Amino acid sequence: MSPNGQPATRPTQRLAALKRLPRPVYGHAHALPNIALGYAHRHPWAQLSHAISGVLEVHTEHAFYVVPPHRAVWIPANTVHRVTCTTGTCIRSLYLDQAANCRRTTDCRVLGINPLLRELISTFSGLPVDYEQHGADGRLVQVLLDQLASAPEEDMRLPLPGDKRLRGLCQRLQEHPDDATGLAAWALPLGVSEKTLSRVFRRETGLTFRAWRQRLRMLSALPALERGERVTDVALACGYESLSAFIAAFSQQFGRSPGEWLRGNTKAASVT
Repeated sequence: MSPNGQPATRPTQRLAALKRLPRPVYGHAHALPNIALGYAHRHPWAQLSHAISGVLEVHTEHAFYVVPPHRAVWIPANTVHRVTCTTGTCIRSLYLDQAANCRRTTDCRVLGINPLLRELISTFSGLPVDYEQHGADGRLVQVLLDQLASAPEEDMRLPLPGDKRLRGLCQRLQEHPDDATGLAAWALPLGVSEKTLSRVFRRETGLTFRAWRQRLRMLSALPALERGERVTDVALACGYESLSAFIAAFSQQFGRSPGEWLRGNTKAASVT
């Protein structure tokens, strides 16, 4: 209940009821739904969701994004999306109106978050909702926006096809990344040739079927690695018959081995 005895309003309801943000950047830790909203929704402001710990997964009509710990996802205004996450994920969200839109993009981006930006997001989440724009708080916000504008993008995106023939195929593989069914076998029930399906797949996603499936498997591995599962078990769950093949594919995709990736996350956590 609220202090006046009326039923308390949930943060999600309060956010949806806003006609405009109280400040160009809005992100008080206790005034926002810092939880994953697993239903499709959109809002008239850009959103930044920072994974302090755990792994976020953002689903849009055209792509699937994986946001590992100490990264963030930038979601442009009016983008229909839904968010899922692993158990124990801790999120900090910011909402930015047009005046504070420091990244001019029409689709989502996964951003690397350096220690300074993490501290800025954390500090900002404790400011009053109606922070003083022309004082110290306003200057902190400007530094936050400058850091967000220059944050590097990370390739954690899996493009999704619009073609109905491919939607079911991709959904099956997302649910079962270890499925080794070849494109020829997928083409048969669809009544098209393997060559035609391959051409459509590349046109719709910008990737070959093989490259798309490998990226899917690598992105699918991240939540399991973050949960502390054995690398060998993760490799098998992602459809790799040998640990060495999985490590090689992981290193090719992310520029470092699974062990190096985990150590990097641990190091980042130690300075938050």
